Amino acid sequence: MTAPSAGRFITLEGIEGAGKSTVAHHVAKRLTARGIRACMTREPGGTPLAERVRAIVLEGGGELLTPVTETLLMFAARSIHLDNLIRPALARGEWVVCDRFTDATRAYQAAGRGVSRAWIEELAQAVHPQLRPDCTLLLDLPVATGLARSKKRAGNAPDDRFEAESAQFFERVRAAYLDLARREPQRIQVIDAAQPLAQVELQIETALAACLDLK
Repeated sequence: MTAPSAGRFITLEGIEGAGKSTVAHHVAKRLTARGIRACMTREPGGTPLAERVRAIVLEGGGELLTPVTETLLMFAARSIHLDNLIRPALARGEWVVCDRFTDATRAYQAAGRGVSRAWIEELAQAVHPQLRPDCTLLLDLPVATGLARSKKRAGNAPDDRFEAESAQFFERVRAAYLDLARREPQRIQVIDAAQPLAQVELQIETALAACLDLK
């Protein structure tokens, strides 16, 4: 866990259509209102070079991108992101609000794609051995609801390779996220993202208070 005197690391997780971007802005706004310096970012991406890796992962192009390659790219982007944005921000005492982190790899690549969970943990240990989120907000909602929201936002064509996946894929991802939450209930706070936004924001206030003593 990050020391209380240093910056804090908050991550947002969930399937497509869960509303992570909206929640990230809400969290950053609430932190700023408390006089806390907050830095918003996302994965994969977050820095210019990491965003270039993100484009490879999400767009794919005409070449084969295997689950193993996808996983390696995720951690390559993550390592760049950590070295150039997340760790420096935390060292300055800022609170980092990140849309996805390694829990997403555990859910999407391990559960969704079938990549070895043990191997993913080895990569996590290599890339960020001393760092994990202080608090993770898991925005949970039924897969059908999330995909409907995502489709409405993107129109007829999916924005990226993940949004084109089947409902069965996202059922595996959602189940993996909920399993992670059951195993780490203090860190991972489950938010009912199917509720109206005002209710979601109230849940977030309670969750932040629970895992960060943020009153």
